[in-house]
Amino acid sequence: MQQNLSAAEPAPLQAEPYYQPSGEEVAIFEQCHAQQLAIMLKGPTGCGKTRFVEHMAWRLKRPLITISCHDDLSASDLVGRFLIGHQGTHWTEGPLTRAVREGAICYLDEVVEARQDTIVVLHPLTDHRRILPLDKIGEILEASPHFQLVVSYNPGYQRILKDLKPSTRQRFVALDFDFPPAEREIAIVIHEGGTDHATAHALATLAQRLRALQDRGLAEVPSTRLLIATARLITSGIAAPIACRVALISPLSDDAVLVAAMRDLVDLTFI
Repeated sequence: MQQNLSAAEPAPLQAEPYYQPSGEEVAIFEQCHAQQLAIMLKGPTGCGKTRFVEHMAWRLKRPLITISCHDDLSASDLVGRFLIGHQGTHWTEGPLTRAVREGAICYLDEVVEARQDTIVVLHPLTDHRRILPLDKIGEILEASPHFQLVVSYNPGYQRILKDLKPSTRQRFVALDFDFPPAEREIAIVIHEGGTDHATAHALATLAQRLRALQDRGLAEVPSTRLLIATARLITSGIAAPIACRVALISPLSDDAVLVAAMRDLVDLTFI
């Protein structure tokens, strides 16, 4: 997580990341960037939140620094720390500090996985101050006009155990994401999975059937990401039923009854 001051500035993405808009999220993101507003993306795993951020970074021609949050992520991991080297002690900036200084888009993926004392570091950056106090070196860093903070999380399973405090949530403009409608999901699977329309249509239909099992004990429903992985296996020559079992069914559950029910749906889809 540590990053040195001498590290090269992250470059904007060169190739356009493929993304299919579902509404007004592109225009809203652009205006939030222009108005220096932080953004919160809410939606299930694998529905396109990260790809959307990559697409917007490319669209705005801004560098993107992504941080995957976890229980052990500390404020020092984000801001920076002193390290001991051959020439003595030196200060090493964290990725958040670099993004603030360089005017990058800083994306905290699955932000609710981080500890509350770590998330509090974001508060001065997400109100009118737009500053990052670097207490260890006695500096208050003003954010570049191009800096933008984006966070994401899954409001489903994560809210059972963790959630953001109201004092944090109210600092963000919130965009809600969900799995795309069938026709758009088919187009995504064709493009990303390299498969034909018939296979993509069958996978999207299967996904709709599997997602209906959420009320019957399935904790996480199949994401568009899983459909793409399945399509790639099918395109590579793996039989569709086998590809569905290993890339779509097995990652979802270990419950024998649920797995058997999902396999039956696979067999019905790929007769």
